Amino acid sequence: MVFDAWAAEFQIRALAAGIAPEVLRREMAGLSPNPRVANLDTVQPEFSKPVSDYVKGVIGPDRVVAGQRRRAEMADLGPIEDRFGVPREILLAVWAMESGFGALQGDFDVVRAFATLAAQGRRRAFAESELIATLRIIQSGEQPRARLKGSWAGAMGQTQFIPSMYLSTAVDIDGDGRRDIWESSADSLGSAANLLMQAGWVRGQSWAREVTAPPGFDYGLTEGPKETPIGWAELGVVRADGLPWSGADSTGQAQLIAPAGSGGPLFLLFPNHFVVRQYNNSLAYALGVGLLADRFGGAAGLVRPWPQETPIALVDRMTAQRALIALGFDTGGADGVVGLKTRSALRAWQKAHALVADGYLSVDMVRRLRAEAEGASPTN
Repeated sequence: MVFDAWAAEFQIRALAAGIAPEVLRREMAGLSPNPRVANLDTVQPEFSKPVSDYVKGVIGPDRVVAGQRRRAEMADLGPIEDRFGVPREILLAVWAMESGFGALQGDFDVVRAFATLAAQGRRRAFAESELIATLRIIQSGEQPRARLKGSWAGAMGQTQFIPSMYLSTAVDIDGDGRRDIWESSADSLGSAANLLMQAGWVRGQSWAREVTAPPGFDYGLTEGPKETPIGWAELGVVRADGLPWSGADSTGQAQLIAPAGSGGPLFLLFPNHFVVRQYNNSLAYALGVGLLADRFGGAAGLVRPWPQETPIALVDRMTAQRALIALGFDTGGADGVVGLKTRSALRAWQKAHALVADGYLSVDMVRRLRAEAEGASPTN
């Protein structure tokens, strides 16, 4: 059996990593793969959720009210913000996104989840490393295995820490001598703040600001160079709300993005945006955290609303990538994931055809790419 063969080999590596034989025997005894984990790890969504739908789903009115109430009532937030330098609104947004303010933490046995992922082999090195970290937590006596529950992917607690992150970053804020990210909201938020601080959070600087660009702007600059707001202003990019830049923001190196294309809102991303992506390396996730945090702090909605976007089917995303590759533009593969490399390739193709080079894959872009790859001339 594949799982048993993997388990025998893993135990040798775990012993070499310092896991005690008695701990290993006890925790591996009777262990079997979890079919729910195996299935979830192999499922790829048929349709890619547009960023606008994702963000609008994140910033629901009930969630905003709940976050604003916690912001006003939680006494621990001030000291945590003072100690780590991360705004309370960002921490509340992470908490809301990760577990619905602690309500949805996951009920998977983390040992079994990582064992299943490791045995499948797709992410074996990562899963084995995290399984060893899980065993270290158990071996230390800090938390029993029964407490180590989380998502199918092994993220635990109210702020969804993987085990290695827990070992290196979790902190005891409530003073009970335990780093409890399952039951203690103070420990959970303090641990998230410590993670973001260690990842390079810039105290006093924004995560991003909505901006506008002038007619005829070169959208090929999106997801490209980083400039100060003064540098961007020389190209006509200014704050959408018309307010001046703060001192901390005015010296920050910011990157321009158009996540829904040139027809949607534009943002200058400051370094703190990329710190949030150390938590979850997703543009949509980091935008959701930042925009939700803004609403918790009382900010109004966007000046330029999100456009109506059409989800793109997996087969169409892969078709677009294959077309770009065939036309000489490197997407890094045709897996249906429209990441930075695919968007850069699309921008280069759009620029070559005198189109707005925003790197946004729409239904029309898929049609044009397919037509050209099949030998027809794309029509404007």
